[in-house]
Amino acid sequence: MTSTAELKHLQGPGARARVQRFGRYLAGMIMPNIGAFIAWGLITALFIPEGWLPNETFGALVDPMLGTLLPLLIGYTGGRMVHGQRGAVVGAVATMGVVVGTEVPMFLGAMLVAPVAALLLKKFDELVDGRIKAGFEMLVNNFSVGILGAGMALLGLAVVGPLVEALTTAAGEGVDALITNNLLPLVSLIVEPAKVLFLNNAINHGVLGTIGAAEVAEAGQSMLFMIETNPGPGLGILTAFLLFGPRTMRPTVPGAMIIHFLGGIHEIYFPYVLMKPRLVLAAIAGGMAGVATAMLTNSGLLATPAPGSLFAYLAVTPRGGHLGVLLCIVVAAVVAFAFAAALLKFGRGQDGPITAPEVTPEASAAPHTRNGAAPGRQAEPDPAPAGPVLRGRTVTTLVVACDAGMGSSVMLTGQLRTRLEPHGVRVEAVSVHEIPADARLVLTHTDLADQARANAPHAVVVEFRSFLKDPAFDRIEAAIKEDKELRG
Repeated sequence: MTSTAELKHLQGPGARARVQRFGRYLAGMIMPNIGAFIAWGLITALFIPEGWLPNETFGALVDPMLGTLLPLLIGYTGGRMVHGQRGAVVGAVATMGVVVGTEVPMFLGAMLVAPVAALLLKKFDELVDGRIKAGFEMLVNNFSVGILGAGMALLGLAVVGPLVEALTTAAGEGVDALITNNLLPLVSLIVEPAKVLFLNNAINHGVLGTIGAAEVAEAGQSMLFMIETNPGPGLGILTAFLLFGPRTMRPTVPGAMIIHFLGGIHEIYFPYVLMKPRLVLAAIAGGMAGVATAMLTNSGLLATPAPGSLFAYLAVTPRGGHLGVLLCIVVAAVVAFAFAAALLKFGRGQDGPITAPEVTPEASAAPHTRNGAAPGRQAEPDPAPAGPVLRGRTVTTLVVACDAGMGSSVMLTGQLRTRLEPHGVRVEAVSVHEIPADARLVLTHTDLADQARANAPHAVVVEFRSFLKDPAFDRIEAAIKEDKELRG
């Protein structure tokens, strides 16, 4: 039988990996600026007329931050991702074009026009590299940014801005139609499965957040901020796993519950769903129940709760809306728990091994065998897979790569730093699409491994499945301590 590793090698990065890469790129323009979004959300919650401390002077910050500051930050970040500081400047200038003259927040416009402007500048720089007369470098560099930025700003003002405004308006009308026809809970059929495939940031910040910000500008709150971020479904699934899951996994669940619900790092529960894929039905049911409750109670938030923890929810809940918002979380958790408990058969048959494939030191070290061996005969071992190899004592840096490099990877970095720094190994967290070119050892979740290998082909990429107490962590530590081989 062909091994899982061989199948992945033959198939290469599939459609899911490509979608993840695109979504992660969109989210990568938002995530570094989450602090600014939180600042806007807090100012909105406090000082608008319906806020906790209504203040006309302070409330005057709300619209300029939403309409200008946040899109410019997104454009600056998007340009920087493509072409460094020069790309950041031209991206911000181009974004100003889509900001002016539109009535909706231009998050999507910034995500479109800024990377294009930076890419054009990058191509120009490559074209003139080595051809500029000595002494004219600064002149050419500055005027290229100025001319291209001005042109893209004009294009944004005349074409991109109105187009994005029309698209945003149409999307908002579509959401209104779903709400009017009581169909908005059906969105969970798409959102919840996509979340456990690590598309959560792309869905929330790239799609729902953009439409939600426009709704806040008009209605003062939006339930779209609660669709992907609701911690209830994950809490319900983890509770069911604690009571009825495989006994070998139950000790890891309490820590995961705290990290998920209070810390807001939802990625912590994704591996539990992937271990038992049928649990995605519980996530869908919980998500739909939470959205339906939001519709019934007319609940909404003022900004994206980032991270999606209980504390972040309470911070961006409008005055008088806490009961409805908390009810959305509780109902989602209860429904997800009920479905997950039933799908786990209330613990019956859960004392055996986990059915999902596990990455263990023994499994990774076992030789693969060729297909076609006759029954009763010893199969001929496959040759060792080609790929990067490291000796443990040559490792000086471990790169922990996750979706955005700000949530689960930071958490893992803290755990592993305590274990590895005494052995002289530095541990750092990055986004999977920003792995340093000189990285030699990368640790990432199995679902992100294809992208990690594509972005760091010369590095040894070690996969893990569980964010807590995964055998891969022990394998890395043992290899470093005992100078064993690590293979990609």
